[in-house]
Amino acid sequence: MISVKHLSKHFGSLIVLKDVNAEIEKGEVISVIGPSGSGKSTFLRCLNLLETPTGGEIIIDGINLLDKKTNVFQLRRKMGMVFQSFNLFSHLMVIENIMLGPVHLLKMHRQEAFEESMKLLAMVGLAEKAYAYPDELSGGQKQRVAIARTLAMKPEIVLFDEPTSALDPTMVSEVLAVIRKLAADGMTMMIVTHEMKFARDVSTRVLYMDEGVIFEEGTPDRILVKPRREKTRAFIHRIKTFTFEIRSSAFDLYALNAGIETFGRRQFLAEKQIYNIQLVLEELLLNKLLPRLGRQVDINVTVGSSEESHEIELTIAYAGDPYNPFEDADDSDDLPMLIVRKLATQSEYVLEEGRNKLRLTM
Repeated sequence: MISVKHLSKHFGSLIVLKDVNAEIEKGEVISVIGPSGSGKSTFLRCLNLLETPTGGEIIIDGINLLDKKTNVFQLRRKMGMVFQSFNLFSHLMVIENIMLGPVHLLKMHRQEAFEESMKLLAMVGLAEKAYAYPDELSGGQKQRVAIARTLAMKPEIVLFDEPTSALDPTMVSEVLAVIRKLAADGMTMMIVTHEMKFARDVSTRVLYMDEGVIFEEGTPDRILVKPRREKTRAFIHRIKTFTFEIRSSAFDLYALNAGIETFGRRQFLAEKQIYNIQLVLEELLLNKLLPRLGRQVDINVTVGSSEESHEIELTIAYAGDPYNPFEDADDSDDLPMLIVRKLATQSEYVLEEGRNKLRLTM
């Protein structure tokens, strides 16, 4: 349905989108997540040319939206957009806000537009507010009207730009319920959202954006439960991190331990937790990894503390031949690994982008 290839967007010297590639199929519900400033909203605005891309292609049903010969208005009609700030006309009644587009742009007869608009208002639970003005509505009601107004233009895909970010928590659920209904009815949607539970429940696919690119994508369970990349994990689980680089076998262990202690106290970790982190790293680094790596030492240590689960995550990424210290350990006489196994509740080893990665949960 929509194919995005090498999309970029610059605002002067500021590069917001670097090289975005995505495929959107009919009937998909795609949630776009990521930290503020990662380019999520700009991506959506480029899709319907509210922002003009600097480079790349946007192909809709086989037609390049950015080709100068393309009838942009006709293609843009395939996409509706719901903004976080509602954008309703305050001087028009609710029903007039919804009828405006169908009458003036689709050239629909006023009576037909009225009947269709009333059906849409009933669908979003606001038929009784047809003759009210926007200022008489709550934030959640305004956003539901905005959704009805977008649907009145009969789009093939609806783009939602953080539709709940301007709402009080009590109003969020009513808007999300409408979007859930659209998803159940098979509407193709792309939703920029910070609502992780909603993204997991309603999406067919999740895109995690960071640094102006799609950093990781997959099913909701894959991205929101078991993300593969460290930045994704840190964002999803709200993990605060401390990092330390080791480039020599004669590295400063005291500096590493001091950094862990400072980080741990900032995260309100217990003294015992801090000590256990230091002990596990010391056993793995000094007794397992450094003796094997020899002179070619290239190790990155990350200590993460999850605000959500309060778990401690240790990640040790190291260059060299594939090596998992958990596999060659003989529990009967390998004291370092006995200590590590006792203190770590989970361990995972992967070979990722040519580097060994050992992840431990404590």
